[in-house]
Amino acid sequence: MSRRVLIAGCGDVGTAAGLALARSGWAVTGLRRNVAAIPDPIRGLSVDLLDPASLDTVAGAWDALIYCPTPVERSEAGYRAIFVDGLRNVLKKVTAARLLFVSSTAVYGQNDGSVVDEASVTEPAGFNGRILLEAEAVAHAGAAEPVAVRFGGIYGPGRERLLRVASRGPANEVVAVPPQWTNRMHREDCGATLAWLTELAAPERCYNGVDDASVPRHEVLAWIAETLGVQGPTLTRGDGGSQGKRVSNARLRASGFACRYPDYRAGYGPMIAAWSGP
Repeated sequence: MSRRVLIAGCGDVGTAAGLALARSGWAVTGLRRNVAAIPDPIRGLSVDLLDPASLDTVAGAWDALIYCPTPVERSEAGYRAIFVDGLRNVLKKVTAARLLFVSSTAVYGQNDGSVVDEASVTEPAGFNGRILLEAEAVAHAGAAEPVAVRFGGIYGPGRERLLRVASRGPANEVVAVPPQWTNRMHREDCGATLAWLTELAAPERCYNGVDDASVPRHEVLAWIAETLGVQGPTLTRGDGGSQGKRVSNARLRASGFACRYPDYRAGYGPMIAAWSGP
């Protein structure tokens, strides 16, 4: 019989993971309010993660559970509801040998341009990072093999905000000194990461999900503008405060995973070629 994976929150990243696992022979079930958006061969079920009764349809034992929902609103209440309460609801109904919990690099509070890895201190300043850390603890208590995956900024088709920003040219001001470090991962690589870690023998309890290159934000915008054939953004000097962080993916790469889009050029290039404008 096929191994069974349940994806709670089967949006674009969950769908990418589900399709990759289906190609490996898994029987994939995806939970989402709007199941019309879930493609074959993923079996879509309309479920509200905040309504315990609606989870009765998936109650029981699964080989793996991927928890990757999206909050209805970007607020402390919205985050707590979906990431903590929703996860607890699912874990009351579902048992899984391995649990993949999608977290964020927001759990790291470093803001001085330093390099962080999975062993770095997690002292987030924002509510999102604090709640995700709490949810990670719930996940780690909820399965025999829990894995938290801390993704950086997710981009890809449909997530084209930087293209719109860069297209404004010099009307867009961006701090260049000191550099404002950014970390990202293409949507398809996010899905591939989840699929890889679902099947990986003896995974670590936590991985950073970012590509191979942290890079200053002004560099990304300037390259996108140049590739679009427009004037680059106006570079400014900051007050020396916020510099972000450089997130390492060394642990993920050491596990054998390789990004299809290892840096922003590889990922944004095809997007720019297919882009029709703001």
